[in-house]
Amino acid sequence: MVERSTDQERDFALGRVIAIVNDKGGVGKTSIAANLAGQFAGAGYRCLLIDLNRQANLADDLGYRNADADDQGAGLLGSVLAGTPLTPVADVRPKLDVVCGGARLEDLTPVMVSRLQHRGRKAFRVLGDVLAPIATDYEVVFIDCPPESTILSDLALAAARWVLMPTKSDVGGLVGMTLVAERFALAQEINPRLGLLGVVLFGTGSRSRAIHGEARAAIDRAFGGNSPRFETSIRHAERTAQDARRLGKLAHELEIEAAAQPAWWEALRSGVRTPRVSETAASVAGDYRALGVEVLTALQAAEEAERAGTADGTAAPA
Repeated sequence: MVERSTDQERDFALGRVIAIVNDKGGVGKTSIAANLAGQFAGAGYRCLLIDLNRQANLADDLGYRNADADDQGAGLLGSVLAGTPLTPVADVRPKLDVVCGGARLEDLTPVMVSRLQHRGRKAFRVLGDVLAPIATDYEVVFIDCPPESTILSDLALAAARWVLMPTKSDVGGLVGMTLVAERFALAQEINPRLGLLGVVLFGTGSRSRAIHGEARAAIDRAFGGNSPRFETSIRHAERTAQDARRLGKLAHELEIEAAAQPAWWEALRSGVRTPRVSETAASVAGDYRALGVEVLTALQAAEEAERAGTADGTAAPA
């Protein structure tokens, strides 16, 4: 069993845990989790990804679907049941470890329903309890939350120090964000340090300023006042998204591959017919790099404010 640490030790261990959450599917949670973690790891940060999604789309984005290490969430489920520390799969990318999700997480919901009946909302603290013993091995921990599964998302909200919320500018994405805002307040009852790191627009036209303005107004209404939001948005690039899932590679990896492939006329002349990686990968990778800088800047600002004794539970991106 996990030895019970003090609340102060637990809070310190979980200080850089970021839950990526929106109740609506298709708003970029998994893509953002995978690409930020991959870019941070590529820059030398030790990162951990926790997949709470029963569809386990991280396995496709990172290319480990059906590999020997892909336990379909059995390890995560076992840790929650037994109260033992999580055991990540090491080096899915250099410096990037993963706690796999998958079909076995179907069994986690009824377990949590039973525990909630007996222990109340404090039962949600269990993910933080099994994460805390290993969290200090990493500089950043991302939790990829599933859509439309409030129990699994509430586990993440009870473990996280920060929430990063992707949304699209359509009604569905903004409604999903509003629903999370309501549960965000509930989660703070058992996790009072939980703060909103920022909201990021995903899959929008890079120049749709009017749409961005409307979405940002909706964000402020959902969270109250001038809510933190990132200036960077992740553009819509269908070909790059398809290439990523087909090849199990991240945007910056596709960028490198696209730059190395022969020009289209050279490939045509040689008679070689192989799928080409879309040139838009470079633009998408650039978006993720810019977002990564904003995320790290926001974390640094929040931590400096906290050390100075002036943190108020939110962080404003630079």
